[in-house]
Amino acid sequence: MRISTTIFLTDETITPVRLARELEQRGFGGLYLPEHTHIPVARNTPYPAGGELPREYGRTLDPFVALGQAAAVTERLTLGTGVTLIAQHDPIALAKQIATLDHLSGGRFTLGVGFGWNREEAADHGVDWRTRRDLGRDRLDLMRALWAPKPTAQEGEFGHSVSPSQAWPKPTGGAPRILLGGAAGPRLFAQIAAQTDGWMPIGGRGLTESLPVLKETWEKAGRDPKTLQLVPYAVHPSPGKLAHYTELGCEEVVLQLPPADEAEVLRTLDGYAQYL
Repeated sequence: MRISTTIFLTDETITPVRLARELEQRGFGGLYLPEHTHIPVARNTPYPAGGELPREYGRTLDPFVALGQAAAVTERLTLGTGVTLIAQHDPIALAKQIATLDHLSGGRFTLGVGFGWNREEAADHGVDWRTRRDLGRDRLDLMRALWAPKPTAQEGEFGHSVSPSQAWPKPTGGAPRILLGGAAGPRLFAQIAAQTDGWMPIGGRGLTESLPVLKETWEKAGRDPKTLQLVPYAVHPSPGKLAHYTELGCEEVVLQLPPADEAEVLRTLDGYAQYL
């Protein structure tokens, strides 16, 4: 099982270049970065984990810029988002960012997508909270049209459409690997089966009960059961937990790093080395 990592990189943490080099030298599989464009101070949405919202949420680096730096100083390290808040993006511009990063990294990019939890952040992007999932689905379809091998039109339902266009570079294989993050449920599983390569369950809890349901949904959608990818994300590891993921057929797990300075992050990597 490949051992990857995620971290809230900020203006106060280890740098993307330093971290990426250390991860590759130590034999870790990948680096995934989260996204928050901003955190409105007047916020009514509760933090999902409870308590006060941690400082790093309002200081997060742009994941695509940071991953571009990481790509430039590595050769094997996979790169991903965990997660891109897809409803908050212009899909045409986002499709170009993704294709460019995938091309320049030699096909190493994974697009982790999600719908977010912070209503105030989404509202500043003009997102209607009630339709954010449908908006995300619509924008992913538009991006796929731009990644298609031939100029392809796509009519969006939420104000964006694309006419048949020249749009290069193309992601390796026609699209990056796409994983959808979020809590288990029929609607999420249906969207995973319809549009993506698999599930990125945050924290990795409850998979014994949820995975059979996802597999059933996947197969009913006509998808090959062998192709479903399960990538537990932001995991605080233990030997038993990782052994459980292996038994479930996970080929990759993403371990959480602290949003800290270089010394603390490297000490954590030293501790995680036992799982490589």
